[in-house]
Amino acid sequence: MNLEIVFVGFGNVARQTVRLLDELRSRLPFDWKAIGVVTARHGAVTAVDGLDMAAVLARRESGGTLSAARAANTAEWIAGICARRVEAAGERRLVCVETTVLDIRAGEPASAHVRAAIEGGAHVVSANKGPSAFAYRELAELAAARGRRFLFEGAVMDGIPVLNLVRDTLPGARIEGFRGVINSTTNHILTALEQGEPFDAALARMQAEGIAEADPTLDVDGWDAAAKTAVLMNVWMDARVTPHDIERQGIRGVSAQDVRAAVQRGERLRLVASADRQAGVARGRVRLEHVSARDPLGSLEGQQNAILVRTDVLGEIGILQRDGGLTQTAYAIVSDLASIARSVALS
Repeated sequence: MNLEIVFVGFGNVARQTVRLLDELRSRLPFDWKAIGVVTARHGAVTAVDGLDMAAVLARRESGGTLSAARAANTAEWIAGICARRVEAAGERRLVCVETTVLDIRAGEPASAHVRAAIEGGAHVVSANKGPSAFAYRELAELAAARGRRFLFEGAVMDGIPVLNLVRDTLPGARIEGFRGVINSTTNHILTALEQGEPFDAALARMQAEGIAEADPTLDVDGWDAAAKTAVLMNVWMDARVTPHDIERQGIRGVSAQDVRAAVQRGERLRLVASADRQAGVARGRVRLEHVSARDPLGSLEGQQNAILVRTDVLGEIGILQRDGGLTQTAYAIVSDLASIARSVALS
């Protein structure tokens, strides 16, 4: 099975995905070639026979641009390359990998990118929370109508298969609610404060490692966690919410004194995302909570994440992520590509 990939956005996550795809090539159930890369600021390149991705990586990591010309409208560029390639090849092996930056206002232009790719005949894999947080139902129905896949495992908890777990292994189970720590940056900062490190220094390290969002206020003010909560509610609970429907609190203003006082009481301060059904309506929230150190969420250190899923059939299921980062997010994209390859091979 050979996949043809168009990368929309070529930042840290996309570049790590290319490295991981190359590293794991002999172990994956598919081969691949990149036929296009488009960015908002650094131009776009295409090659039907396959781009030299080592050269593309080197050019971007040295600070160079991909081309002098920029796509006037990225969604139109995506629709064009997808339609041309599908018409020429007559296959269902084209995948658009969307990794642009989260826009918390309306999930755009990422949602438009996903829509254009599907309408152009491509499957879509996204690590961007925007499309599934703001337009999940519309895009999922569009993909189903066109016989394409829309996958986004990397949008929540990096490479841990929280979305695939429910979709593929819990048939018939109803998700009644969940609670978890699902933002690595804020958990790292709270742990660092417990250990006496200044807030700004801990945040700066997360930015340097590419973990924090490009706009750190999305992490610090709870917007990233709210977006992930919306994704989980939309997929697991058919909630049809956006991040703006989530009751939200961040960690801005929390002091080292507050954090250490909680530890002395046998507690941890953690930014907890949760959802449940109230009178049949799914409601979500992101709050700074005092959690017992014996609670699974209270045991988390640094960038560790965990989510406890409450079901009607199996009771509560816990998913723990001890290690998170760029490689794990890139692996989620690789995993989704493998799912698409398998589904195409079976069709």
